[in-house]
Amino acid sequence: MDAQTDPAEKKSNYRLGRWITIGVILLCVVAYFAFPPVKHFCNQVVYMFSTGDFTVVKDFVASYGVYAAVISFFLMVFQSVAAPLPAFLVTFANASLFGWWQGMLLSWFSSLAGAALCFYIARFLGRDAVEKLTTKTALASIDKFFERYGKNCIIICRLLPFVSFDLVSYAAGLTSMSFTSFIIASALGELPATVIYSYVGGMLVGGAKMFTMALLIIFALTALIAMFRKIYVNRHQNNQAKVEK
Repeated sequence: MDAQTDPAEKKSNYRLGRWITIGVILLCVVAYFAFPPVKHFCNQVVYMFSTGDFTVVKDFVASYGVYAAVISFFLMVFQSVAAPLPAFLVTFANASLFGWWQGMLLSWFSSLAGAALCFYIARFLGRDAVEKLTTKTALASIDKFFERYGKNCIIICRLLPFVSFDLVSYAAGLTSMSFTSFIIASALGELPATVIYSYVGGMLVGGAKMFTMALLIIFALTALIAMFRKIYVNRHQNNQAKVEK
């Protein structure tokens, strides 16, 4: 029997995945409107992210006691779907609550779970659904960047705290990139930034907030410049090789 996936089976799996995704989304929508506590909780989460204050997120997560890690995991996945809510607020809160390396692992795994969810939402529901979850303009800008730099786009955007990595996850799901390639690139791209954000997360008190954010921005810009330089050098070498031929 051919080792490759049968086209009919592949189409059937895709259709099943699409209907499961639609079903889960419909259940979430019904729960939001049918159960006031769910609606209040979701509205509270959105407001909390809008404050831009990691201490608000930290206090919210800590209020759930033994379930704090579960709530943190949910918040990271939620902000992934509801792009572009800032993920680094959850990362800082995790580091402050659970310690830098435990918080780092929680943030890393939960952000990968969120990225995987965005990827499959885009893959099963298509561009129209993604544009409703994000914005048409934002997605179009990421599309161009993704077409030009491919997997490098994933690494670059994750290193920048002011760029929504969730948009990149959605855009990747709209391409032919395999999930395995996407999740590996995401894991590698997220790890350095998550380690650094987690390490400094516990120091975000008083005047240290602005100082730390400045360091993070400098780090992100340095990484971005280095990445662009590498891409430019590679493209220049490829063009030169074509001319020589």
